[in-house]
Amino acid sequence: MNPQLRPAGGQPFGEPHVQPHLPPLFSGAHPDQNPAAPKTYNGHDGFSAGAGNVAGFTQGPFPQQNKGGLPNGQPPQMLARHPVQGGPQGPGHAQGPTLAPVQGGLHTPLGPMQGPMLVPGQPPLHGHAAAPGMAPPTSQAQGGPMHDQLAGQMGGLSLSQRPHIPQGPLGPSRVSGTNQPPGPQQAAPQFQRYPPGPPSFGGAPPQQQQQPYYGGPPPASSQGPPLGPSQGPPQGSFQGSPQGPPQGLPQGPPQGHPQGHPQGHPQGHPQGPPQGPPHGPPHGPPQGPPQGSLQSPPQGFSQGHPQGLPQGHLQGPHQGFPQGPLHGPPQGIPHGPPHGPPQGLSHGPPQGMPHGPPHGPPHGHPQGPPPGAPYPQANGPGSLGPGMGYGGAPQGYGGPQMGHGAQPPQPQQAQRKLDPDQMPSPIQVIEDDRKARGGPFYTSKRGLVPPLVTTDFVVHDEGICSPRFVRSTVYSVPCNPDVLRQTAVPFALCISPFARLAPGESELPLSDFGEEGPVRCNRCKAYMCPLMQFIDGGRRFQCVFCKGTTEVPAHYFAHLDHLGQRSDKFQRPELCLGSYEVVATREYCKNSVFPNPPAFLFLLDVSYNSVHNGLVRLFCTHIRSILDELPKEEGQDRSRVRVGFITYSSVVHFYNIKSSLAQPQMLVVPDVHDMFVPLLDGCLVSVEEAASTVDSLLEQIPGLFADTRETDTVLGSAIQAGLEALKAAECAGKLFVFHTSLPIADAPGKLKNRDDRKLLSTDKEKTILTPQSPFYNQLGQECVAAGCCVDLFLFHNAYVDIATIGQVAKMTGGQVYKYTYFQEDVEGSRFLEDLRRDVSQPVAFDAVMRVRTSTGIRPTDFYGNYYMANTTDVELAALDCNKCIAVEIKYDDKLVEEEGAYVQVALLYTTCGGQRRLRLHNLSLATCVQMADMYRNCDLDTMVNFLAKQGVRHLLEQGPRQVKEGCVSKAAQMLAAYRKHCASPSSSGQLILPECMKLLPLYLNCLLKSDALSGGPELTTDDRSFAMLSLCSMDVASTVAYFYPRLLPLHDVDVDAVDLPVALRCTAEKVREDGVYLLENGIHMFMWIGMAVDPDFLQNVFAQPVAARIDIDKTALLELNTPISRRVRDIVARVRAERQRCMRLTLVRQGDKMELVFRQFLVEDRHGEASPSYVDFLCHLHKEIRNLLS
Repeated sequence: MNPQLRPAGGQPFGEPHVQPHLPPLFSGAHPDQNPAAPKTYNGHDGFSAGAGNVAGFTQGPFPQQNKGGLPNGQPPQMLARHPVQGGPQGPGHAQGPTLAPVQGGLHTPLGPMQGPMLVPGQPPLHGHAAAPGMAPPTSQAQGGPMHDQLAGQMGGLSLSQRPHIPQGPLGPSRVSGTNQPPGPQQAAPQFQRYPPGPPSFGGAPPQQQQQPYYGGPPPASSQGPPLGPSQGPPQGSFQGSPQGPPQGLPQGPPQGHPQGHPQGHPQGHPQGPPQGPPHGPPHGPPQGPPQGSLQSPPQGFSQGHPQGLPQGHLQGPHQGFPQGPLHGPPQGIPHGPPHGPPQGLSHGPPQGMPHGPPHGPPHGHPQGPPPGAPYPQANGPGSLGPGMGYGGAPQGYGGPQMGHGAQPPQPQQAQRKLDPDQMPSPIQVIEDDRKARGGPFYTSKRGLVPPLVTTDFVVHDEGICSPRFVRSTVYSVPCNPDVLRQTAVPFALCISPFARLAPGESELPLSDFGEEGPVRCNRCKAYMCPLMQFIDGGRRFQCVFCKGTTEVPAHYFAHLDHLGQRSDKFQRPELCLGSYEVVATREYCKNSVFPNPPAFLFLLDVSYNSVHNGLVRLFCTHIRSILDELPKEEGQDRSRVRVGFITYSSVVHFYNIKSSLAQPQMLVVPDVHDMFVPLLDGCLVSVEEAASTVDSLLEQIPGLFADTRETDTVLGSAIQAGLEALKAAECAGKLFVFHTSLPIADAPGKLKNRDDRKLLSTDKEKTILTPQSPFYNQLGQECVAAGCCVDLFLFHNAYVDIATIGQVAKMTGGQVYKYTYFQEDVEGSRFLEDLRRDVSQPVAFDAVMRVRTSTGIRPTDFYGNYYMANTTDVELAALDCNKCIAVEIKYDDKLVEEEGAYVQVALLYTTCGGQRRLRLHNLSLATCVQMADMYRNCDLDTMVNFLAKQGVRHLLEQGPRQVKEGCVSKAAQMLAAYRKHCASPSSSGQLILPECMKLLPLYLNCLLKSDALSGGPELTTDDRSFAMLSLCSMDVASTVAYFYPRLLPLHDVDVDAVDLPVALRCTAEKVREDGVYLLENGIHMFMWIGMAVDPDFLQNVFAQPVAARIDIDKTALLELNTPISRRVRDIVARVRAERQRCMRLTLVRQGDKMELVFRQFLVEDRHGEASPSYVDFLCHLHKEIRNLLS
């Protein structure tokens, strides 16, 4: 019998949700009636105790206090989640009382009831005695804002723990297209869970919520509104707690038990052990397609069940969980029973509880499984959790595992599970930030943390540059470098000098100072900006970066007003705006000569592979229309960019397409070892002037090479040919290289096949992830010197060594595009869209960037696609709006609190019209003395971007294990320092997260699970190298989407709405069998179709009434004239437009082979041995924090 499918909430499909009428567990005032009461995370609204237990979370008496406090005598504020309180309640119930510190600073937790409690999975305690070590309840909750705390003694190791297995339709065992009625053991009501989203995170000291400054006189407080409870809690959270303990609670087992039965447990008594022993654990990862790879699905995959997993029985504990910190728990986590009970666990049964297992569940409450028996899953007996297929927790996260009959009986402990819905949710954080900070954002206030990159806001430049151009990891910089060193918080900038502007934002103004050039500081050469201070009646100015004074040139002099401001301040962009441009003089040009307009050269591989897969014909057919969108400067009628064409296989072909010729001419260079340009004129032309010649050439190229049998190709020589052509034309430009195979021809840049994917995720992986030859690095340096950028478009069916050939694109500021197993009818439209975007987007050529900082700090390390010939200048042959460079800042000396910290980014470049310009961005950061101020003003989005790029670089220098351990260690140190120096005294079993970093564990886990850092043998070597190269150039918004994909429901969208639907959390719990979902991460896009979707929806979108008939090989939706079809296609188009690359749409039907690939992007779930779930990683990280604190 197939197990019954249940939706994310655990209720059978087609069954009404029946709740028996139970009296409320609490009485007393509703929390809304007490706005001063702090919000709490307890066992009811925080981490649900009603759905099984999770690794690392224990239960028992309350933990010991943690000695710590807030600086400057700030009153301790507490937000606790208690591990020993009852299961979840319905939304109508009030919260339990909050924790109040008692005299002496002792943190005394208070549960919602006195005496025993009911915990799902274990019989209720009998009697009235409190558990040993439980402090008496306090009489009143301490008011005030609160920290984000995770309850449960996460560091303590439970003796019988199981991982969280999300519930949804993605499990291997499923029923397709049918809804079976519930079995006898499934008819009982379920526990009612709170709505998704994290509980309310009030701004706790020092987490005050930053508010944008909207002009006018500055507010009295620079830190935003006064501390206090949130005015509008996010969905799924609660607004406080009663002032005191509930009155009139029974002393025995409470009559008002939480409604229903816990999700994830059988109703009533277990029906006996499973028939036969549980099957052995699966060894190794589940067989399936490569993680993140969309090519070559696995063969032989059985529908609905991964290979090797028995149907109808639970899996035993998984034995193969690696021992590395990223492939599972860190070394040092015991693999057997702890030497002593975890902190807060009593040594025996609680007082009043029978010594021995009860004979039956009192009051009909479900009982946990006997020791040694497999634990029943929420989907019903014999079912597997969605997508996981592993019944046991990873070794190291707990003590002895469930399911081993040889294990000695364990003490009766409550079986608990951490509800992921109650953990910090990125969806809730994003939506809250959109509501609170969407709209205008004024940059007049120094050190103001910008909105999240996912928030739509319009920047009003008032003297500090837009966060779209420069973002910092910290906006309150500690004056003492020791403070930053203790916290391990990185101080870094993410710079996107040509970032896209939002609708409503103005283009940067252009200033022209004539032959004199821009005004600069004589000492440090910083450019004039609003941060400079004019003195001596306006005759001199003091540099904010070096404190030196400089005479104001006579042509630039202006009088000062009574406030010391220049009278022409608002007439000069450099005096009132944080970002602006300046026309450069001859001194800023090579050889003091103004540059020529740039050129685009298209290098087309015409070998057998390229002709056979349709690339040559597709390119020649459509490139002409793409050339009509060449970039041009504002105000110009047509583009001044010239174009040229080169083809190559084992030799290189140049073409003379001069407008005066009747037919184009081909010139062949057979000596690829000594490349030269065989013509001086006619290689680069204006498209408008030579339109007929260009059209004739594009018509002839497919026929010229239609019968070729050349399979060996060159690559290095072809790039050299393009470089020499640009040199001969004395201009900068870009090479668009379309290549299909490993360059094995006897020519410069020849490579050998060194592919060995078995080395991935081992200490030897850097031997295949680093370049095998220095040729392409040297070629990249030559290209940068000439202002020649290289973009690689790869159409390969086999290994091409992206790690080596991609270096020429990386060093020149270019990009790599990859189309594995290219077929014209499948990937053709995506390739053409990528090419169109690449050709038409504005580009800065022959650029040099320098970052200047104020005294006491300096830029040290740079990360991204660039080349540096010295320690200060970042050289980029080209730079577009999608590129981002991360810069690490370090201290030279202590800072002065009143002065602040300042950064100026100066970029010298050539426009697409041939004009030499300077683009300047000025950033002002606040300084602080208290560590709490720094934590309050961090930008996690920027931090994730920097840590990811730093990790990729370290991956090429160290082993993957060391890199991952370093990332976890750094994150643990950040959170441990906050806990030790900034948080209120509380139990060591509580994980306290700063408001600005509450998603750090989630994002870090996603980073460590990503293809760039953790791609193993399931990926190809080229896929891994491509992921690493792509990550190096991503901007902040792209990394956020890449690590935490966006999951959009499509089956219930409003056809009249204009905004995108609200995203869901990336977990199988949110994916329902009757739904259709769009998932994308900026690289890949999937549309998952459930087998129980409404036939009307399917008919209106896919022109089929049932999912089984949909052609999932299609990469485009049908253009049907129905409202829902237009709405769905509009959502797909808008999502594609937001990303840098055109993502191929992959249709995934529930139960098909590609579903395993889809599951890999549900990043909150566990996927095999090396991919822990959000819950598991949080337990692991909390244990690291406790180790540091102890």
